[in-house]
Amino acid sequence: MIEIRHIKKGFGDKIVIDDVSAIFQAGKCNLIIGSSGSGKTVMMKCLVGLFETDSGDILYGGQSFTGMNREERKMLRQQIGMLFQGSALFDSMTVEQNIMFPLDMFTQDSFDQKLKRVNEVLDRVNLKDVNKKFPAELSGGMKKRVGIARAIVLNPKYLFCDEPNSGLDPQTSLLIDKLIKEITDEYKITTVVNTHDMNSVMEIGDHIIYMYQGLKEWEGTNKEIIFSKSEKLNKFIFASEFLQDAKDMRMLEAKGKIDNDRNMDELLK
Repeated sequence: MIEIRHIKKGFGDKIVIDDVSAIFQAGKCNLIIGSSGSGKTVMMKCLVGLFETDSGDILYGGQSFTGMNREERKMLRQQIGMLFQGSALFDSMTVEQNIMFPLDMFTQDSFDQKLKRVNEVLDRVNLKDVNKKFPAELSGGMKKRVGIARAIVLNPKYLFCDEPNSGLDPQTSLLIDKLIKEITDEYKITTVVNTHDMNSVMEIGDHIIYMYQGLKEWEGTNKEIIFSKSEKLNKFIFASEFLQDAKDMRMLEAKGKIDNDRNMDELLK
């Protein structure tokens, strides 16, 4: 579990995150959503220590990340996996070398031990026989899966995904969402996903935080978001007539179910 308590972050006179508190739950896909400039990317960078907060506290498993020294943070980062928006693979390294990189940095394992682990995570993301390929030889979806494999190679407790579906077609996006969800459930990881992809929100949003102009405007699940009374959130989600029609249909279905349940209760009286 990760907890943030009243964190603030600004650049010059501009406040980007303004007194936000939240809990990112273990074994759940925790999504941060919002339009450009809402503060979601800055929040994720604060969570992993790329930015220092101006005030407030960030806790990993009850331990204050904000108060840790350099060595303590280094130890914690061994428990953190990161999937970057552009995958951030090293172009001059093979797939095998890219995934082995964290093992080279943080373990004293033999080459055979590291290679075994590389092959295990490649198999987990449904990639085989790509060890010796270079990133330029891979499709966008394959690069994302290699990025996920590298992110989980150290068996992290925490997984951060920055716009994991950026640049992918809808079908591949669904596959990446499914993989992130499966890994989260399987290893009970605290997963934090920064996204504006509404398909991801509806598919894997166990816990969702909607940011608006640096503030936490709404918090809930993908089951609750469709019924949100937040005008700002509804404008963000249902930006098209198609999505608004979908919402209206869901509302009617829900109302019909409620009415049917009431009728059944009356009959059983």
